Amino acid sequence: QVRLVESGGGLLQAGGSLRLSCVASGSIFSINIMGWYRQAPGKQRELVAAITSGGSTNYADSVKGRFTISGDNAKNTVYLEMNSLKLEDTGVYYCNAAIRSRLGSGDYWGQGTQVTVSS
Repeated sequence: QVRLVESGGGLLQAGGSLRLSCVASGSIFSINIMGWYRQAPGKQRELVAAITSGGSTNYADSVKGRFTISGDNAKNTVYLEMNSLKLEDTGVYYCNAAIRSRLGSGDYWGQGTQVTVSS
């Protein structure tokens, strides 16, 4: 069984910083890409940032220059450093990973962690 577990969400004021972590566990052979998505109330889930096992990154335009995604392949962990947070960054942040495991290849999601930015 493969699991993704996020941590690091919370409530903070606009302009603040927060760091999210996501750890993948289970019978994992390799992880091709890990990423963070978010879903604000009443909106569709959207990609925030992603990183490949080779270190290539991709960001949503709305977070470029403020958020940084990084990964630790040895620990099957991905981080999202969020700075200069805005009210519109509020939402549930989900970790996503494309994983090859004993069960085959699949796309996995974490349970989500709430980030609330207040004025």
